[in-house]
Amino acid sequence: MNVTALTPVGALVDDVRVDELDGPTVHLLQQALGEHGVVIMREQYADDTRFLRFLRSFGELMFTTGETPVPGFDDLNVISNVGRTTPPRSTFHVDTSYVRIPPAYTALRAVEVPESGGQTLFSNQYRAYDTLPEDMRLDLADRTVEHVVTGLDLGDDDETSAVHPLFRVHPVTGRTALFLTTPKRCASVSGMSSEQAEELVRWLFEHSTREDNVTRHAWAPGDVVMWDNRCVMHQADHSGVVGDRVMHRGMVADVA
Repeated sequence: MNVTALTPVGALVDDVRVDELDGPTVHLLQQALGEHGVVIMREQYADDTRFLRFLRSFGELMFTTGETPVPGFDDLNVISNVGRTTPPRSTFHVDTSYVRIPPAYTALRAVEVPESGGQTLFSNQYRAYDTLPEDMRLDLADRTVEHVVTGLDLGDDDETSAVHPLFRVHPVTGRTALFLTTPKRCASVSGMSSEQAEELVRWLFEHSTREDNVTRHAWAPGDVVMWDNRCVMHQADHSGVVGDRVMHRGMVADVA
């Protein structure tokens, strides 16, 4: 497996086929995901059956209640602009962070790629932490953030909020990442008033997503991209999209 690092986050991975993987290959990809945050695998042209076998190689799958499943593949959901009169809306976020154990990994496979636009952006949350002022790191070291759900129609038994450390140590690399999501889903910060928390989260979010901390992935037919939710945030850029943009998404559960 050949890994070519990108700056400031992500890596191109060659010599891996998106299908069921053996244990050593899964281990190598987990190491690459932990170190680089995102792995981009070109020219895969995987169907949903192969895509699911690939995802299940990493562990149990998760599905976000309220999303639209792929017909015949209930563990996958559809992300599409087809038939919409206005573009979808997206800001930087972490997938399903309002549950006690958010997904470790998310992956997208390109089903239809638009003629132009439709990039996916990734932020380096290790670097976001490393570049915080020292006094801020000390002050925030033991604080937690309450993550809440927005914009989904959930059932009575679904989780709607969870508390997570603001600074999270990655289980594979041992590095510390700044763990937050889009500000409207960060309801409170421990030890702070609502006004202080709102101001802090807004500052940290802008700090994390500044241009020099973001990699933009321009999709090509056959692409499969996987990322580690524990050390990156992501956003779809729906501005200026020309043509149909259809992705199928799968998520791999983390361990308690």
